[in-house]
Amino acid sequence: MEQGDDRGTGKAMRSLSALIAAHVCLGLGVARADSPGLLDARDFGASGSRFETVAATTDGSKEITVADVGDFKVGQGVMVSKCKIRYTRTQLWGTGLPYYNSKPLNDSVDVRGYDGSAGSWVIYIVDIEPSASPAFRWSDDLGRTWHPKVPITHDWQPLGGGVEVRLNKRDWESGYVIAFGARDQLVSRIAKVDGKVLTLEEAANRTVRDAVVRHNDTFALQAAVDQALREKRNLRVPAGHYRLAHTIAVRNAGAIAIEGATAADTLLDIGDGEGACFTLSGGTDVTLRNFRMTGFMGFDERDKAGYINTRGSTYIWGFGLKHCNGVTISGTERVLVENCHASRMSGECFVSGGPSRGTAKPGRPYSQWITYLRCSVTDSARNAFNDVMCGTENTSVLHCRIVDVGGCSWEGASRFVKFVGNYVRNSGTVAMGNLGPANRDATYPALGAGQHIIADNVFESNVPYGGCAIRSAVGATQVIIRNNLFVNFGSSCVEASGATDPLHYASGNTIIAGNIFDMTCIGQKAVPRTAINISANDTIVSDNQVYVRGPVDPTVAGVRLREPALNVNIHDNLIRNCGIGIASARGEARVGEVVDDRTFTRSKSPAGLPLDRIRPQACRGWRLAWLDGKGKPAGGESVIESFDPETLRFTLREARPMKAGDRFEVIAPSVNWLIHDNTVTGCQEPIVLDGHGSDTSLFRDNLIERGDATNATRAIVATGDFKLGDNRIRGFDEKENPAQSGTKP
Repeated sequence: MEQGDDRGTGKAMRSLSALIAAHVCLGLGVARADSPGLLDARDFGASGSRFETVAATTDGSKEITVADVGDFKVGQGVMVSKCKIRYTRTQLWGTGLPYYNSKPLNDSVDVRGYDGSAGSWVIYIVDIEPSASPAFRWSDDLGRTWHPKVPITHDWQPLGGGVEVRLNKRDWESGYVIAFGARDQLVSRIAKVDGKVLTLEEAANRTVRDAVVRHNDTFALQAAVDQALREKRNLRVPAGHYRLAHTIAVRNAGAIAIEGATAADTLLDIGDGEGACFTLSGGTDVTLRNFRMTGFMGFDERDKAGYINTRGSTYIWGFGLKHCNGVTISGTERVLVENCHASRMSGECFVSGGPSRGTAKPGRPYSQWITYLRCSVTDSARNAFNDVMCGTENTSVLHCRIVDVGGCSWEGASRFVKFVGNYVRNSGTVAMGNLGPANRDATYPALGAGQHIIADNVFESNVPYGGCAIRSAVGATQVIIRNNLFVNFGSSCVEASGATDPLHYASGNTIIAGNIFDMTCIGQKAVPRTAINISANDTIVSDNQVYVRGPVDPTVAGVRLREPALNVNIHDNLIRNCGIGIASARGEARVGEVVDDRTFTRSKSPAGLPLDRIRPQACRGWRLAWLDGKGKPAGGESVIESFDPETLRFTLREARPMKAGDRFEVIAPSVNWLIHDNTVTGCQEPIVLDGHGSDTSLFRDNLIERGDATNATRAIVATGDFKLGDNRIRGFDEKENPAQSGTKP
């Protein structure tokens, strides 16, 4: 192009400007060149209004008289308190049945009589303990308190708030839990406005003088989303306060971006509603951007959202009975959730699930890529982020903020997860694994699940739920935990758990490297805690720093290692001013069911004897050292001949009298431990190797220095078959600190 001829340049610049404008307008995520433009949620009747007023209602009438008509308009949705008694679905569980798999009622439970005096939305739990003379206790605060047990009469029996329940004929002796909700809220649309009289599409069933009328933008936002999907357009939600009665569903989207004006000014409020703010199901490509989302249950009520200890069933969780959350994703292929911020949610704020590549039907989608970018979860009762199924792939939680969360910061049973660059304070565990029968499929043995990279995060303060900041457990494999900072940490930090149970696989193949653990306790009572805790096979722990600022803290342990973890390499770590530097412990288990004098099952806890379904012969030849009731040697050892992965039964080579509850230590022929080139200084008990060990348990080339630990007396205590060599010890009495030898148990 010759100088001075700007016709081509001008055309190119105009095209580039148009392209940039299209990307800015359409939100960058799913822009389409042929899109006719954005839809606006206000055009579908969404009010975005915080306005509310008081109204009088009449039983059986659709007309309500309001104190101020405000900005209410015909066609808009409303929520009216106190004037519509209704009941949510009654659910029934039997003993041992998970909460997500309730039993059919078959007309065995009737409910009536709620008068609204106990609140706008109350969950009643009726708990029937197994007994030949069935009786029930009940709660109306999600298990915080229980009313005394009363016998079942098969007639109407009072609970609270006017509610009566009738338990008809059923085998109540077996034990059950019944749950239902009572509400007083009318959800409807405005059909007519006449002065201060609003005519609704549904009638009230109570006469009250002080009902509260609020906007309900669910209907309008749903209509806007549906229209955007039909027209293949994106949707803009202007600044405003949008109250929701239930979820906004995004079904089978080809490609759509739903974007608020700003996250500071665009609020989705499900505090008077139930379910998720957004539910994405199926489809290909969805972007959600620039929203705040709020619910009805904060951090201070986390106990109500958690596990409810019932007698008539198990796995009853409060958030499953009274539920709200931010975003639920089920099988959508590609999802970007950016600059979205959730608080006061009873359930998992951001959660996904659905089929895997191995179970999705031909032509049906499954979640292949989910990214949460610059989001936050604060002041919430339950989990922040969650993948509940192993089928979800490539979930990334990036540069997010998680503060005051009563459940897990992250809980993932899925594949290929990245939790990177986040800030976490006073929130629950980053939990990898949890692969039970309900959330894994036939692809697991070959493809694995729970693969995670946990990197470049900052963890501050403590862990109110889960026991440690990061845990790899029950099925997670191929896990990298690297370059994380723990600041003023008052709880345990990282655990690679090898524990198994009848429902879960073992975890393994873990790298814990390059992390800094500042275990200084600030502003609270110091509790026993461990920086790194290992009981999983195939683990490398390297290049970490563990320390306490100031004097030695006897409640802190640097690294703990438990038998029979196989193939563990611990090297080049710096541990300073801890109560314990590096310690090992013996693996212990108990007899569960005795089949005969050679065959038994293992009890659920403790789980020192792994249930390895993938390599069932791995424990052949392992020894069991029997203990008495006080944990002392009872004399005699047994050798495992085989393990059946179907029945979970162990068979001994020789007969031995056994009974349920008998204790034993687990001795693997070769554990393959290499602990080398670590620096341990200023610790009260620098090295405590208490275990059986093996001929391949090596402790060498480490530097152990007394430092400021004036009450430290021994550098190394070794009880078991450990090979000690070429360790450098300074500041201890060399005669009482044999650095080059171990002792047999």
